[in-house]
Amino acid sequence: MKKTLLALAVFAAAGSAQAIELYNQDGVTVALKGDIEVRYKKTFDKQDNLKQEIDDADVGFDTRYQVNDDLQIGGYIEYSGDTSDRAQGKVANGNTYVGFYSKSLGSLKFGRLDTVLDDAGIGSDYLFGLDEFFNNLQTGGEEAVRYDLDLGSVYFGAGWIQDHYEQRPSSADHHYDLKLGARVADFDFTGYYAETGLDASTETEKLAGLEARFGGIENVKLSAAYYNVSGTKESQTFALAADLMVDKWKFATAVASTDFDAAANEDFVQWFVNAGYGIAPNTTLYAEVGGNDKTNTEVGYGFGVKATF
Repeated sequence: MKKTLLALAVFAAAGSAQAIELYNQDGVTVALKGDIEVRYKKTFDKQDNLKQEIDDADVGFDTRYQVNDDLQIGGYIEYSGDTSDRAQGKVANGNTYVGFYSKSLGSLKFGRLDTVLDDAGIGSDYLFGLDEFFNNLQTGGEEAVRYDLDLGSVYFGAGWIQDHYEQRPSSADHHYDLKLGARVADFDFTGYYAETGLDASTETEKLAGLEARFGGIENVKLSAAYYNVSGTKESQTFALAADLMVDKWKFATAVASTDFDAAANEDFVQWFVNAGYGIAPNTTLYAEVGGNDKTNTEVGYGFGVKATF
């Protein structure tokens, strides 16, 4: 019987995040995945100083059991060493779930995981992403269920979080989100809808969004998005983003304008510009500058290194 334990076979496509295959025998596979990112960051706060952060330090094990030619059943457990974005000297569980994976029917997962709203957003940022419009909407957590189906030209996703144990930091009573997308020629369109019910409020946070991506120009990626949020704060956000790849370099920029319905909330424009250099496979050195026009803010900046496997 041929053993393949610790074969360290790479089964992801070159240039993408890779996983290391630790075991593959008799229909059972175990893959090791991970990422690490250490950076120095100065936020938009005028009182803030440049300081070091451990933004990612995750290792995960993905185990799959082959039931037949179409279906796999497995479990995933992730260990994280970046609690609160600072080195705390302790390890915590990240995503932990069981899953059913069908080539024809898609995937279904149960446990602690990211729901489909976590996929939302445009722009290739490292430090200052265009995400302030999310308000109290959830993008993952405990007691979650997620379903995904990708048919090539059309794809769909749905997520649900119960939170009966009230472990969400914002006291979310429940959350669900939906994603529907279509790929047409060089375009990729994605629509989102999400609701988060809050225990401490009679309001339900809602988001409806539409994203469009264009990849018809070699080494260039263009994106545009619109998000409408209602609930404790009602707002509309328009965003544009562009990426340019030159050899091992990647340059990116994005800008978003958020307008609130209530005069008490300050409208703002946010932006970022960055450059990343692929110093090794799946390893990037980067620097980024960003800012917004809110009162009492200034330009933020930072630099760091990130690696995935």
